[in-house]
Amino acid sequence: MFKTLLLVIAAAVAAVLLYAATRPDSFSLQRSTTISAPPQKIHALINDVKAFNTWNPFALKDPAIKLRYEGPPSGPGAAYAWESETVGAGRMEIIEAAAPSRVAMRLDFEKPMKASNRVEFRLQPMGAQTEVTWAMSGPMPYLSKLITSFVSMDRMVGPDFEAGLANLKAAAEKG
Repeated sequence: MFKTLLLVIAAAVAAVLLYAATRPDSFSLQRSTTISAPPQKIHALINDVKAFNTWNPFALKDPAIKLRYEGPPSGPGAAYAWESETVGAGRMEIIEAAAPSRVAMRLDFEKPMKASNRVEFRLQPMGAQTEVTWAMSGPMPYLSKLITSFVSMDRMVGPDFEAGLANLKAAAEKG
């Protein structure tokens, strides 16, 4: 009986490991919202790393987060690094900016696990409003494939993107 139970458990573990190996080698996710503000105003809140962290949901999760800013205050080369018990450690740098329609960033995580992703904000004017899309993509190493076999990247990060876009909307529509 015990031997049979061990074989069933081993088979289940093997099935999960094999399933994880078949998962895609990359991921992408995005969220969008409409903001009643011009693209220029919204772009300034994204393209300036200090302004970015006034609405960034990840930075707001930990009041004790340690932020270190590097490079120019905005545009390509502007960067910040963070250390936090809650959200880990890493660095984000603006790599491309096309005012007022786009900002692209490189997002490097050190903790809780190493990862390097691309983040992009796209701003599309729609009359008196602007549609803002926050997208992230990156590679999926085997450990990530294993984790996302149980909970999708979209479910892990999507709600934070939604909260961040709501924060950005509130900041851009203020005043």
